[in-house]
Amino acid sequence: MIKLIVGAKGSGKTKAMIDLINDSVKTTKGNVVVVEKGMKLTYDIASAARLIDLDEYKIDGGEMLYGFVAGLLASNYDITDLYIDGILKVLDHDINRLGVVLDEIAAITGDSVKAVITVSANEEMLPHDVKKYL
Repeated sequence: MIKLIVGAKGSGKTKAMIDLINDSVKTTKGNVVVVEKGMKLTYDIASAARLIDLDEYKIDGGEMLYGFVAGLLASNYDITDLYIDGILKVLDHDINRLGVVLDEIAAITGDSVKAVITVSANEEMLPHDVKKYL
């Protein structure tokens, strides 16, 4: 299950996601994983959440992001919540590629993992194949 948090830069998407992460840490019976470019959330999220910096692993592009997420899920069956902050940064702001990547992530997360992803774009700018995740 994928849920998108959409809005222009500075609209409070990351703050909303931080609140969701901290709530998930308190309520989940599994593991919470947070993926982002850079480590700006280090002091904002609960220490029980696993924070991963995509830059540290040189992740760039949709294929690499999909492979990285697939590896995370394959190596840890206890992941119940996955958060990706700023997915368009990883996709080099290619909004047309976003739908394909979201479909791939949805296929591997299924119903067992809740994925929340922030997208820095106005809702009306999203391609049709992305809007099903709103």
